[in-house]
Amino acid sequence: MFGLNGALTAMEAENLDIVGVVVLAVITALGGGIMRDVLIGSLPPAAFRDWRYLAVGGGAGIAAFLARQLWVRVQRSITVLDAAGLALVCVTGTTTAFAAHLGPFQSVVSGTVTGVGGGTVRDVVIRRVPTVLSSGLYAVPAACGATLTALALEFRFSGGAIAVVAAALCFSIRMAGVRFNLNVPISHPSATATPRSNSKEVS
Repeated sequence: MFGLNGALTAMEAENLDIVGVVVLAVITALGGGIMRDVLIGSLPPAAFRDWRYLAVGGGAGIAAFLARQLWVRVQRSITVLDAAGLALVCVTGTTTAFAAHLGPFQSVVSGTVTGVGGGTVRDVVIRRVPTVLSSGLYAVPAACGATLTALALEFRFSGGAIAVVAAALCFSIRMAGVRFNLNVPISHPSATATPRSNSKEVS
């Protein structure tokens, strides 16, 4: 779902050919996991050790390109599945980092990066401020799910039930943001700033 959602988002912002759509779908789907693996020193990243990761990401891009109007009509369902994917990868990313003997804080960062890294790289590639840094509840749910997971692992409350609760927390916050159009506070340019004059000084 990351790849599909990422490809559709990229097509909304740019006039892309099929190669561009597939590349951005792969980046969105796998970017976070690759960044996590690089951070924890798991090289080469899992995305390059198993061809199925690339196949799924590329397939999502092709599907988005060939049936764009269909996916746009079911955008709500895609958003729900994307939130579920975010919940899953923030938990697995945190768990993977903790298993690599990173501390709780570093594991939270790793889990959050796993969830939002791909979309961030996609936005940088298409030359726009990453959505995760400018609007919407996306990084916050991932960080909350990762934090709960890391605390559970640190205090040895690990288990399937904790993982489900952490994923449910992430999913619930993300969907609340979508449903009620919630955003974290954003900065605004100073209203008192004086615009720079375009006129040339005449000597």
